[in-house]
Amino acid sequence: MIFSPQSKVWIYQSNRKFSAQETASIQETLNNFVAQWTAHGHQLKAKAEIFHDYFIVLTVDQEVANATGCSIDASVRVIKDIETKFNLDLFDRFNMAYLIDGEVNVVTKEDFETLISIKKIGLDTIVFNNLVQTLEEFGQKWQVPLKDSWHKNVFAEQLAVG
Repeated sequence: MIFSPQSKVWIYQSNRKFSAQETASIQETLNNFVAQWTAHGHQLKAKAEIFHDYFIVLTVDQEVANATGCSIDASVRVIKDIETKFNLDLFDRFNMAYLIDGEVNVVTKEDFETLISIKKIGLDTIVFNNLVQTLEEFGQKWQVPLKDSWHKNVFAEQLAVG
């Protein structure tokens, strides 16, 4: 399926890496969900993908049908069910994800601050901007150097030290 660049995207980041078995099971749950995901009785053109064994990304092409409050609530319920079933935290926006040597790492905001302070993370470190809204932004602005993300403003004090 081809999706419009303006398709709506929701990103859920796990606090830990999914095992291979968890990834397969979560993907099956997501596939079953998007196959029947509707808004006011209209089938949504949607997909659910797992990236890096940490991120669940839901995409809805709103040129076909718009996601509504009830349909968005349904997606949140399925994500919460996954969270409970696999003992994950998929809603903590204070967990920071970054790439080092091609590996995704997820740490608390406090640990992220410490890693900046001890120079393990810098302005060129790739971070994940889970605030992107569209498929186009996802492709262009999801994985970006810290210097080009909202992280730079939040952690300006730590980045300025030394």
